[in-house]
Amino acid sequence: MSDKYEILSTIDSPKDLKDLSNTKLVQLCQELRDYTIEVVSATGGHLSPTLGVVELSVALHKVFDSPKDKIVWDVGHQAYAHKILTGRRESLKTIRQYGGISGFCKQIESEHDAYGAGHASTSISAGVGFAVARDLKGEDNHVISIIGDGALTGGLSFEGLNNLGSLRTKMMVILNDNEMSISRNVGAMSKYLSKITTNPLYNRVREEMWEFTGKLPVGKQTIRTGMRKIEESLKNLLVPGVLFDEMGIRYFGPIDGNDLPLLIETLENIKDINTPVLLHILTKKGMGHTPSEESPDKFHGIGPSKKPTKTNAKPPEPPFLNVFGNELIKLANKDKRVVGITAAMPGGAGLAKFAEEHPSRFYDVGIAEGHAVTFAAGLASNGMKPFVAIYSTFLQRAFDMLMHDIAIQKLPVVFMLDRAGLVGEDGPTHHGVLDLAYLSSIPDVIVAAPRNGEELRHLMQTAIHYEDGPFFIRYPKASSEKNRKTVKSKVLEVGKWEKLEAGSDVAILAVGPMNSIADQAAALLKKDGISAERVDVKFIKPFDEAMLAEVLERHDHVFVIEESNYPGSLSQRIQAFSLGIDNAGHIYPHTLPDRFVTHGTRAQLLAEVKLTPEDLYSSIKEVV
Repeated sequence: MSDKYEILSTIDSPKDLKDLSNTKLVQLCQELRDYTIEVVSATGGHLSPTLGVVELSVALHKVFDSPKDKIVWDVGHQAYAHKILTGRRESLKTIRQYGGISGFCKQIESEHDAYGAGHASTSISAGVGFAVARDLKGEDNHVISIIGDGALTGGLSFEGLNNLGSLRTKMMVILNDNEMSISRNVGAMSKYLSKITTNPLYNRVREEMWEFTGKLPVGKQTIRTGMRKIEESLKNLLVPGVLFDEMGIRYFGPIDGNDLPLLIETLENIKDINTPVLLHILTKKGMGHTPSEESPDKFHGIGPSKKPTKTNAKPPEPPFLNVFGNELIKLANKDKRVVGITAAMPGGAGLAKFAEEHPSRFYDVGIAEGHAVTFAAGLASNGMKPFVAIYSTFLQRAFDMLMHDIAIQKLPVVFMLDRAGLVGEDGPTHHGVLDLAYLSSIPDVIVAAPRNGEELRHLMQTAIHYEDGPFFIRYPKASSEKNRKTVKSKVLEVGKWEKLEAGSDVAILAVGPMNSIADQAAALLKKDGISAERVDVKFIKPFDEAMLAEVLERHDHVFVIEESNYPGSLSQRIQAFSLGIDNAGHIYPHTLPDRFVTHGTRAQLLAEVKLTPEDLYSSIKEVV
């Protein structure tokens, strides 16, 4: 390790910083920042979230004793400094890489990762579970849950706070208020938190009055009851809201979360309070890295640095999310019913330009996927045409709303499922591999997957004209492969597949971008004299029973390739359908394995799960 990391190079576990002075700990914070920027700039990863909580990470490990004390991070992408301090300094260079450490907290990776999470708003509920388990076992360790105010827009966090307040068990919640989540926070809670400014008067008055009443010889309880009422009046005067105290959780702050000595002193002072406490800290996202401070959303997650190379190669097609965003603007220009909705991901979901073009018809509801779905249900019920853009993995959190609020009422809401399939470096918490299974289980819905950008535009045009229920369009975090702007969008026949190439020896049914894999495999087979028929399965539900029956009757070998787990897959449904076809050909599913797939580049992961042209080619060669 470089000589410039004088103190960091000596930190192999949290115990190594216990005896360091505040001066050396402040130096350690700077080295942590420099090292994180150096590594992440080279490897890619989440940068601005963790830079803001460097001081918090150091203070937590100075004051508490992990792993005995349970530190529960909400969305582990802010925990890079925590990883470095807990024995993963060198392995940080492998973060989010195939075979390397995860970009999120992971229990099997370190005993210091008390709880794993890739989705937001979970830390408080999990922390309450840790605290209650501690009490039941008669232990005395601390439980600390860290949550960002962006995650506090999620309903689960309020459910956890409500339960914590009623249980009254000892636990600390640290609210990291950086005025940002991934994009700028929205909603009344964010506005409430941002209005609170540091006010030592309230805490000083409270402490002095409480101490004074405790010295009185008689009437102590009666007077203190009155003092509580006075205290509430003071809070109403000096602090805009008493939400946490009213829930039964003692509120402290706000304090400067990038002031290390103040953080350490505060944590030491309140850690042994035997009731639930919430410490509100104010931090700067991207702290210490000017580009991140100025554009924290842009530097939330960055790719690895690459040296420029001279090339005459044709530039890649835009990703699916860009095609979606541009097409939605065109649809909205023509149809005043069109509304765009996202759950705290306007940039990542492709709606940033739409928000600029149609601000009055764009809604970012915060990290609240369930609300986004039911909000869309209300819009659709009153004549609007909502397009809800949510990552596939995050839509899982709103399954009940999809069924109860949308499907049963057959509301014409369009869902755009970005990051479907294997997303790459974010790993199993973010892979969108279950949507085909859980969506296909819901009656009266349309589930479709475009093979390229042009298909995506056609499906969006089809969806806006469909009024008989919800319409789901899923696509990966990848290039759209083909999006000729000269090709005008058109309405497709719902449920109809498309035969891309005729063939006599074998049939390949491909879902969405897996058509590219099938195309390349067919080209390899052609060199061996094997004729492969290719069918674009653009509709998963309903599927084209007429074309499927015809394919099954004409071919002895039918291969189905899809980027979805096998249980509940289209392959499984096709196998069931084939039982009613006389002399149906044998069906060979090529799906994802029934396990959680690790993190790595999309190409590496597709190779691991054998969803490459070469793998499909080899499988077909074995039987044909």
